[in-house]
Amino acid sequence: MRIHNYETAGGKDLILAYIDGLSHDEMADGYSVLEKLEQGRYDELTIKPWRGKISEVYFHKYNRIFYIVADGENMYLLHACRKQKGKTEAKDGDKVIKRAKELGLLLSKKFI
Repeated sequence: MRIHNYETAGGKDLILAYIDGLSHDEMADGYSVLEKLEQGRYDELTIKPWRGKISEVYFHKYNRIFYIVADGENMYLLHACRKQKGKTEAKDGDKVIKRAKELGLLLSKKFI
């Protein structure tokens, strides 16, 4: 699976920036999750559907990454955040939805 991280218009990789800002243990777990996603080792991960075609993968207690599998070869990581409460915070959910819609327009597909 080819992984595409969300980048700002200026080229900043927001997924890696989030993971790099974590504690050493959390960072190691985050990079392990990225490796398992890339290798298709989904059975070793905690993954849940979120909305539409968006799923979330949990790692190191409270962290998660939202993503879309656009086709059999490409996965797009939309947002990474810390789970603060029992559900997705509105600001994080809004970012995920906005980025999923942007990606849908770019790829001429509907994800949400």
